[in-house]
Amino acid sequence: MSATYKVMVEPLGREIECREDQSILDACLRAGVWLPHACTHGTCGTCKAEVLDGDVDHGAASTFALMEFERDEGKALLCCAQPRSDVTVEGDVELEDGLEFHPVRDFEATLTSIEECARDTRRLMLELDEPIQFSAGQYVSVHVPGTGVTRTYSMANPPSERHRVELHVRRTPGGRATDGWIFKNLHEGERIRFSGPFGRFMLRTERTEPAIMVAGGTGLAPIKSMIRHVLEEGLEQELYLYQGARTRGDLYDVEFFRQLEAEHPDQFTYRPCLSDEQWDGPTGLVTDVLDSDFERCRGFVGYVCGPPPMVDAAMKTLMRKRLFSRDVYREDFFDQSDKANGGVRSPLLQR
Repeated sequence: MSATYKVMVEPLGREIECREDQSILDACLRAGVWLPHACTHGTCGTCKAEVLDGDVDHGAASTFALMEFERDEGKALLCCAQPRSDVTVEGDVELEDGLEFHPVRDFEATLTSIEECARDTRRLMLELDEPIQFSAGQYVSVHVPGTGVTRTYSMANPPSERHRVELHVRRTPGGRATDGWIFKNLHEGERIRFSGPFGRFMLRTERTEPAIMVAGGTGLAPIKSMIRHVLEEGLEQELYLYQGARTRGDLYDVEFFRQLEAEHPDQFTYRPCLSDEQWDGPTGLVTDVLDSDFERCRGFVGYVCGPPPMVDAAMKTLMRKRLFSRDVYREDFFDQSDKANGGVRSPLLQR
């Protein structure tokens, strides 16, 4: 049996219990105490907090996201930190109005479908034993069998589909989850364990301004969840989706979004872009196409998700078009290699 310690979360004054083999963030989220987080793997730095009292094991926290001098100063990444005594931590717990957070739970599901939706990209459809509650844009942490590790993937289905989860997975060469499982021998009918929901990259339903959404690679998944939620729930918000890829083989769900555009011509505009191949659609970097379409973006809200270089470029484009950073919500898709090569560019958002 693992030892259990008490964790006091300031400035909330909430006390929770946390096992010594459990991260403080996980214990908080399961107890309904929301703390800022993103990657949940010690890569992005979003969950950085002050340890006011007690001892923690920093676990697998990246030395780029949590530097040695920060550890000496008493800081910790709560997604990796495990208690070694009773602990008091102080985190940034200010919540935005209108956001709903759901406690993290464990789930089991059956894989009902697996398909190649693009080059080196697979779509997984899961049927859950119990329903899940989440906000459009959030993600789950999937257990990789026989490894003791987890990997995080955003949900592409809307929150209304509570017994069904759609995941988009891009292959990482040598990846324990992708080459070692999902692209190797994962098959229909297999049982899958995961926990969730996680993340603060989610649709802000209180923000009813027209939304510019920029997605690269499997960064499409959370954006797809948001778009489906807005359109299927009848919310009054104009949506502009810019989906970037290198070649036609890397682009997916094109017909799905074109059909949505045909069904909602006054509300949804779809702009798929290819940077390295000529075709019958826009050609060039997704940010260049966005730049040519809008003279100004003031009065809009932005959602950007995908590889960090694309996210950074989209942020610069939107800000140059007079959209303030406070009006843009971003999600950087990091992978495990970012811990080793210093790929973390921003502590702000995820993954």
